[in-house]
Amino acid sequence: MIARRAASVILAGAVAFGLAGCSFVATQATLIPYQASDGAAATAGEIEVHNAIALSTDGTDVALVLNIVNNGSPAIVTFQYTDADDAKQDVTVYADAGLSSIGAEGDDQLVLSNVDVTVGSLLPLYIVDPGTAGEGVLVPVLDGTLPEYAPLVPTAKPEVKAG
Repeated sequence: MIARRAASVILAGAVAFGLAGCSFVATQATLIPYQASDGAAATAGEIEVHNAIALSTDGTDVALVLNIVNNGSPAIVTFQYTDADDAKQDVTVYADAGLSSIGAEGDDQLVLSNVDVTVGSLLPLYIVDPGTAGEGVLVPVLDGTLPEYAPLVPTAKPEVKAG
């Protein structure tokens, strides 16, 4: 009788192990964090940048669209990029504590000028939180082909007409 119970327990254990498959030893994909959008993410000190994308039609004027999560006190965040003349350029934004949205519809545009980048490639961007070493991120460059991005492409500069 004891042998039967032992055999039943062993058989039940073998069936459970067989039905579990690789989940006993394999990493579950749902536990791996990833960026579930078109954008990129980076962390620099207390500043987290989420869903960063660059929008452009010509690769010269590029609008950044991103979310900043500031886990500390209000700060000035600097975005550095290399322009077409190989010069370092800085663009600064104010990041209040909590979540800030930049470049979305209704927000002011953050436009990088004199950039030499191809639509469809990646724009190297360096994020600096004061007091930290900063963090580099490759931001995808998209155009306004998709309807949700069309209103976010950098606005055309007004023409100056001679009087």
